[in-house]
Amino acid sequence: MAAAQWIGIAWVGYDQIALTQAIKNTAADVLVVRSTAVTAPMLESGALSLVVRAGAGYNTIDVATASRRGIYVSNCPGKNAIAVAELAFALLLALDRRVPDNVADLRAGTWNKKEYSKAKGLFGRTLGLLGYGNIGQEMAKRAHAFGMPVVVWSRRFASGKHDVDRGAGPAGVNDVAPVPIQLAKSPEEVAERSDVLSVHLALTPDTRGLVSASVIDKMKPGSYFVNTARAEVVDYAALEKAVRERNIRVGLDVFAGEPAGATGEFKDALASHPSVYGTHHIGASTDQAQDAIAAETVRIVASYKDTGKVPNVVNLAKKTPATHMLVVRHRDRPGVLAHVFDRLRSGDINVQETENVIFEGAEAAVARINLDGAPSDALLKQIQDGSSDILDLHLVTI
Repeated sequence: MAAAQWIGIAWVGYDQIALTQAIKNTAADVLVVRSTAVTAPMLESGALSLVVRAGAGYNTIDVATASRRGIYVSNCPGKNAIAVAELAFALLLALDRRVPDNVADLRAGTWNKKEYSKAKGLFGRTLGLLGYGNIGQEMAKRAHAFGMPVVVWSRRFASGKHDVDRGAGPAGVNDVAPVPIQLAKSPEEVAERSDVLSVHLALTPDTRGLVSASVIDKMKPGSYFVNTARAEVVDYAALEKAVRERNIRVGLDVFAGEPAGATGEFKDALASHPSVYGTHHIGASTDQAQDAIAAETVRIVASYKDTGKVPNVVNLAKKTPATHMLVVRHRDRPGVLAHVFDRLRSGDINVQETENVIFEGAEAAVARINLDGAPSDALLKQIQDGSSDILDLHLVTI
């Protein structure tokens, strides 16, 4: 990628037609977006090779199209975790102490100490977490400080059996400052054991609608529900029913059918209910979080520009179709690998991954080439005999 061709677009608007045209006209290499949807026409209109989501979630990007076109998709995971956890805990505290209603009455000139002296308190009450990534772990730290037991369900944990009360959490979790947690075998079990259920799941095909009526119906009457993740992971119709029929109190930062812009008219049955406190999808919107995300975005783009490597890539194959590895020990001379690849092409064998390791002195190297099929003995002989710089080769079944 020549330096003269390096062009990037940082886009925070919502005009998809204008963005598509800008990508085409500038032939930009890099696109940085926040909440703007990145569609197939955008990805197909220009010369993009990297899309950076300046945030954690990337469900607004057509990752499938990006992958087909060899475009990296990267994000900034964990950089807004503290901000989102702070808002989630603020909603929880507001639910328990009815802070918005207190403020509204005071501003209206009403003193009602008798009504607002009925909080349950959080100490000793169980916080249930659905999802235990960066945000879920920040929630657990805050809950522990408030004296709240924590029960967790996450796909990361297979068994649901781990005695963290003795100070040993699941491998790789809370290694620096362990927070006591209990693991549950299902979302339903978390809901059943909790006084507060807080959702911290990324939106994926597997999590869409995961917090269903079967989960919500397990919640205790009068308990609290908080969602600062994505509206699509929760059955909001079932949640509204629980609010009406079972006195569930709810704090939400995300809603179905949110306006596309930063301002606009918004009507929602849940948002208007007196037992629901809502905020305007602002979980990550603190100066600290935005500064951290900006710094991470710059790091990603700089790494790509300077080294060709992209941190936090989300769309590389976890497993390729490779079935065999061809190991070629060769002299470090021009054209050796070109000869190998040309012979493989003649055999209609595709290279999935390749690595060429140079020995000290740069006289010899070993190439490890992952293939989607096994070359015949005749083809291997053609490769060996076709270049005097090939010292040895052998085939390994992966």
